[in-house]
Amino acid sequence: MTLHVEHELHKRRKGRNYGLGLILAGFIAVIFGLTVVKVLELGNANQFERFDHVARPQLIPEEGAGE
Repeated sequence: MTLHVEHELHKRRKGRNYGLGLILAGFIAVIFGLTVVKVLELGNANQFERFDHVARPQLIPEEGAGE
């Protein structure tokens, strides 16, 4: 059984990795928050589907369907 002593360089790298992990987690949280706000702002899921700027016939209301 050997003893493994961690070098000082590894300790510094570990600290940097934790910092980078926190920055990455914060970035993911910001992107997720913006997505949630965007979806909640639209309110209706059909409006969200229409937001892709592509004409899709199944989303266009038919004439006389509302009568």
